[in-house]
Amino acid sequence: MADLFRDACALVKRNVAEVGSAWVSSLALPSAGNPIFVAAISAVEVASAIARRTKAGNLSPADATLAKTQFDLDFDQQYLVVEITEPVLRRAVDLAGRHALRAYDSVRLSAVLALNERRIAHALPPTTLVSADQELNAAARAEAIQVDDPNSHP
Repeated sequence: MADLFRDACALVKRNVAEVGSAWVSSLALPSAGNPIFVAAISAVEVASAIARRTKAGNLSPADATLAKTQFDLDFDQQYLVVEITEPVLRRAVDLAGRHALRAYDSVRLSAVLALNERRIAHALPPTTLVSADQELNAAARAEAIQVDDPNSHP
């Protein structure tokens, strides 16, 4: 059992078939016992990713509706949502400058760090970031966060 924090690309892989989808889905099985944390902003990112893939013709409208519906259920029923607080945003500003990250990636990394610090303070296992975004992964490693890339699990 591992405590996982998924970024948007890893969340999309659960509902849209691509490299790493089977592995990402297996992590969410109840038998795996993995708590899955997501940033509150993930709902926006996943909706955007699905809509953009549909607009580009990479996902049919029917498949997009199914993926979005399933994600919404997972978000409401399975994922543990990490709220984006003022301290998370302040730290994100620093992370954006230090690692030259995109805005949402800075916020997500800040949320992962805050969650990880809370877990360690309570003698719980550290959090692993599940992400296929190489820039975010490099920044997370530089901040001493464990990372697992779903693209390395075809």
